[in-house]
Amino acid sequence: MIISTAYAQGAAAPGGSDFFSMMLPLVLIFVVFYFLLIRPQQKRMKEHKAKIDSVRRGDRVVIGGGIFGSIAKIDGDETIVEIAEGVRVRVVKSTITDVVAKSEPADGEKAEGGGEQKPKSEGGLLGRFMKK
Repeated sequence: MIISTAYAQGAAAPGGSDFFSMMLPLVLIFVVFYFLLIRPQQKRMKEHKAKIDSVRRGDRVVIGGGIFGSIAKIDGDETIVEIAEGVRVRVVKSTITDVVAKSEPADGEKAEGGGEQKPKSEGGLLGRFMKK
């Protein structure tokens, strides 16, 4: 005969060793993504929220769209930002993207850092718009 006899192979051993070996790389990828992407992003969001919640009247801020201004009034979730002399805009507090310079505390309160905070000095075209 030309064709040899084919014998049936034995069934695979019962158990989930293949399942766990397939899931291990997926679990490792998730752990790496958590520590490299998700956790740092949550930390940045928490710091940004704390910075925005600590703004007070007189602080120099950047609102959405890159408009510089100073806080004129804070009323709950709404904030009135003065972007030019006599020009005030009502914005939602969450649209504030950055605090450029903190104002001095009122009524003799101490600043968060324990000392007086000086505004950032910026030169060039941006510095001209930031000066009072």
